[in-house]
Amino acid sequence: MTSQVSSPAEQADGAGGAVVGGQRTPGSPGGKEVRRLDRVIIRFAGDSGDGMQLTGDRFTSETASFGNDLSTLPNFPAEIRAPAGTLPGVSSFQLHFADHDILTPGDAPNVLVAMNPAALKANIADVPRGAEIIINTDEFTKRPMAKVGYETSPLEDGSLDAYNLHPVPLTTLTVEALKDFGLTRKEAERSKNMFALGLLSWMYHRPTEGTEAFLRQKFAKKPDIAEANIVAFRAGWNFGETTEDFAVSYEVAPASKAFPTGTYRNISGNLALSYGLLAASQQADLPLYLGSYPITPASDILHELSKHKNFGVRTFQAEDEIAGIGAALGAAFGGALGVTTTSGPGVALKSETIGLAVSLELPLLIVDIQRGGPSTGLPTKTEQADLLQAMFGRNGEAPVPVIAPRTPADCFDAALDAARIALTYRTPVFLLSDGYLANGSEPWRIPDVADLPDLKVQFATGPNHTLGDGTEVFWPYKRDPQTLARPWAVPGTPGLEHRIGGIEKQDGTGNISYDPANHDLMVRTRQAKIDGIVVPDLEVDDPDGARTLVLGWGSTYGPITAAVRRLRVAGSGPIAQAHLRHLNPFPGNLGEVLKRYDKVVVPEMNLGQLATLIRAKYLVDAQSYNQVNGMPFKAEQLAKVLEEAIND
Repeated sequence: MTSQVSSPAEQADGAGGAVVGGQRTPGSPGGKEVRRLDRVIIRFAGDSGDGMQLTGDRFTSETASFGNDLSTLPNFPAEIRAPAGTLPGVSSFQLHFADHDILTPGDAPNVLVAMNPAALKANIADVPRGAEIIINTDEFTKRPMAKVGYETSPLEDGSLDAYNLHPVPLTTLTVEALKDFGLTRKEAERSKNMFALGLLSWMYHRPTEGTEAFLRQKFAKKPDIAEANIVAFRAGWNFGETTEDFAVSYEVAPASKAFPTGTYRNISGNLALSYGLLAASQQADLPLYLGSYPITPASDILHELSKHKNFGVRTFQAEDEIAGIGAALGAAFGGALGVTTTSGPGVALKSETIGLAVSLELPLLIVDIQRGGPSTGLPTKTEQADLLQAMFGRNGEAPVPVIAPRTPADCFDAALDAARIALTYRTPVFLLSDGYLANGSEPWRIPDVADLPDLKVQFATGPNHTLGDGTEVFWPYKRDPQTLARPWAVPGTPGLEHRIGGIEKQDGTGNISYDPANHDLMVRTRQAKIDGIVVPDLEVDDPDGARTLVLGWGSTYGPITAAVRRLRVAGSGPIAQAHLRHLNPFPGNLGEVLKRYDKVVVPEMNLGQLATLIRAKYLVDAQSYNQVNGMPFKAEQLAKVLEEAIND
């Protein structure tokens, strides 16, 4: 096997693994050569029933425990069980891990594990020349190959000569390893993903104890199945150690200098968001109520929060999207931290109730895990195309704050931030994540509880207004002069009875009003409340006094930052970078920042929604760079675009 030393620009992020040293290590597996790499990108690919997501997740968990920085990209079909052996049925999991900090799952895999012809055909275009390809030869028979359009075997026709090919009969070897378990061949074949995991774990010196413990726990009620998977896993490890086809193994040292001191764990965006909602509930001293309807890719939040009744969490799986948000808004009226989770199609159904929440001025979190659209669209693919829907997708003037996390781990902090705004300003808040962040993962430093923000609120307890005759009454829409937030009165509190409903309120009293002047006042007041939300100024990374600024939001942070690193390392010219978390309201200094640059480039996974807002509000000729193919940007792709912008 060979591996090339990458250039400094490639080493910036997302490029191929670089050999930083090669040696025969005493005591290394089988006495074979061990080469040290600074990074590796591995992609497991197979049929949607081959367990590729589980395989990738276990490799990721062991890599995290080893101390590498990492970033993942799961990619799977929308169907629960797509037709076996077909291109639409291919499921893959890509993992990028390194001995230093990284930002993306990588542009192209150094190693592709292809479990069948469909997996090879669906992924070969992404694999660079010279990369390693491990192929399950047992599946390359006439019928599976014909199903995906192979007229001749790619293992024999020379089409793979540009790669380091490792033909391995994974299925046969797995069945042979499990012959003493009394399993049928079909049952034994199910463990071939564990054989592949064992082989790759040997190849990259990954720990094994965690995976064996995981398998025993996962199949605790079926110990024979647990042991069969462990035996297959060990067989894969032993195959790597003994076969002559794998003459070299690799080491990627822990990223000890990449992280501040602390306790870390691997975490996905949806899990981090769930923990952020739990933390917000605890810090606010409010019960958490989730009203939700299952929808990909948001359902994991419902699944996770349903496990935490011990923290006062109540989860309600409603019969539809409208019922889900209606229940969440009702919980908010009752004094809980109300949350509803969904994706773009669900937001469309929830829009009227979001408008009601604006009218009632109650705290409510609307978590939108964006996916490709329109209609039901691409359930398992990512996109950033709900920004304008979040901004304007309601009847009437119904302004709502919008914030967006930038990495999987950042979903925790974004959830806390969204709760802060909702509770402080008594408003629904949109939290815009997406499928890339939701399913991807990275190391997360577990915060100290003492460092979390205090989100406690004061409920109304008595009268707050004195009439002209001296009578003390409760006015539900009498506002805090700083935040313009109305009081939050828990139903059942004596003397605080008040009207609710969607018809326009009278200023102060909350009574029904059709007065034109009052409506004008209420519309402008609700807008002023959102405009007055305190958000941090936008930070700009501009060490060289650049004339070009790249501005992003949400999950484009990783690819944009990786691309900027590449350009700076390569000396392509000065470029500045800024990334928005708060999209409504924008940071107060955004206009001043934009005016400092001759060019503003806005990469988005949509057709230019942030760029449209920037142009409209600040009259800046922002240049869009857009992608809507259901996949995140690649760092090299953005680097080329930004280099052209610098030199144009």
